[in-house]
Amino acid sequence: MNTTPPKLRDVLGLGCAAVDDLLYVPSYPPAERKLRVTRHERACGGLTGAALVAAARLGARCAYAGCLGDDESSRVIAQNFEREGVDVAHAPHPDDAAVIRSTIIVAQDTGSRTIFFQAEGRIGAHPTLPEEDVIRRSRVLLIDHYGMQGNLRAARIARAAGVAVVADFENEAVLFFDEVLALVDHLILSEEFARRITRQPDAARAARALWKPQRAMVAVTCGDQGCWSVSESSGAEPRHHPAFAVTAANTTGCGDVFHGAYAAALARGDSLEDRLTFASAAAALKASGRGIPDLRAVQAFLSKV
Repeated sequence: MNTTPPKLRDVLGLGCAAVDDLLYVPSYPPAERKLRVTRHERACGGLTGAALVAAARLGARCAYAGCLGDDESSRVIAQNFEREGVDVAHAPHPDDAAVIRSTIIVAQDTGSRTIFFQAEGRIGAHPTLPEEDVIRRSRVLLIDHYGMQGNLRAARIARAAGVAVVADFENEAVLFFDEVLALVDHLILSEEFARRITRQPDAARAARALWKPQRAMVAVTCGDQGCWSVSESSGAEPRHHPAFAVTAANTTGCGDVFHGAYAAALARGDSLEDRLTFASAAAALKASGRGIPDLRAVQAFLSKV
């Protein structure tokens, strides 16, 4: 008789969430210039926040259990998660909790963006919450570099329970980084960050340097140049996966969408090749300016390529 408790959710996220104010300008200006803003939008993002929304839109049952405060920005985040079908019942509310606030300048001629952010207070994973059973009854744990003490606890619980750990890191200068990095079995990093922490000259060699048999997969993403992956099935050698060709309108959050789509595909049991293809398609649609795509949009896109 199988006594393993059923999984209650596909993806559990513990990392940061952000309220983003996006300012669209014709092109990014040099210093000492005035430039009219052509459009303003407010959106909810963050490494884990945007990834969870992407995963939910792509059919995964998702929950957020990172810290939320009682300020206006935290309420905006919680309301957005609830609209998107992301459960926030397990999110702790310590007195010093907050979310990230960002102003993002989007250059409309290239689709590139510059991010100015404020990160004050307790952000991301709580050091002792959620309860262990919340982690064990998830298929995938999604973390970033915010709240690393809590990430370390959660990743240890997840790995012991056979729960996959997907990570998106952008800062190595935080406590417990090496310990948490060692526990991640699905590691997806940007080329810039992967090259920085490995001191390798290119994405392929960075992916190879980050690989170890205890991992399921390492991927280093290179924007419109695709990504490089290393896994046991590749013989521990880097393999290139081309990106889908789209005209970039706004690259903000493309990496987050890639992580969320990968986590959703992992939770439903897709093969590695299918996971990366699915994630690349979702990120391409996001870059094209259509927002975070849903499952129908990604499926339609893939049916035409």
